[in-house]
Amino acid sequence: MDTATPAVTVALHDGTSVIASSGQVDARRHGELLLPAVDRVLAEAGTKLDAVTDVVVGVGPGPYTGLRVGLVTAATFGSALSVPVHGLCTLDGLAYAAGQEGLEGPFAVATDARRKEVYWARYEDGRTRVGEPAVDRPADIAEALAGLPVVGAGAVLYPDAFPDARGPEHVAAGALAALAAERLAAERLAAGRELLPPQPLYLRRPDAQVPKNYKVVTPQ
Repeated sequence: MDTATPAVTVALHDGTSVIASSGQVDARRHGELLLPAVDRVLAEAGTKLDAVTDVVVGVGPGPYTGLRVGLVTAATFGSALSVPVHGLCTLDGLAYAAGQEGLEGPFAVATDARRKEVYWARYEDGRTRVGEPAVDRPADIAEALAGLPVVGAGAVLYPDAFPDARGPEHVAAGALAALAAERLAAERLAAGRELLPPQPLYLRRPDAQVPKNYKVVTPQ
């Protein structure tokens, strides 16, 4: 599952392929849409939640409010089912999907970070990220990414900075699940890149902060 972008997306993977998936783009309804999406996916697959052996959740980067919905839900499922919960960079899921659709590297991925910024990362191919995800204004990274295709809604929003925008715009849980299944299989053979802990990649300080100097008010 992933709620790090405006897409609320869930998929079920059997270790070989995606057997059911659901996705809806609505930046304001992550909490409302996620659990019904889980129910739909399980019903489509004809299975129950207790058949799940691993939970994979997109850890962002993404805005705090939406991102925490998926992370908390994944943690709750993991605890209730006594199964491992794995994290996966949301940008990696987009890159993997782009690679599966035929995009060859190098390229970049950019999602909307609001505040006229994007979350982004560079990739050698659909499976190989170069460096860590970052958050920047599009104009500040346009020169560094000049000539590269840029995947994701962040590219579509800022065509002046990213003239070669490519799809998909939003992450799909099916791509996250397929990439996670590859990495889990390789990890269990002691030959792969480990998945992340299910902890958020915020990349920015929260808007709400504790004031440094309280104004003391005492009754007269």
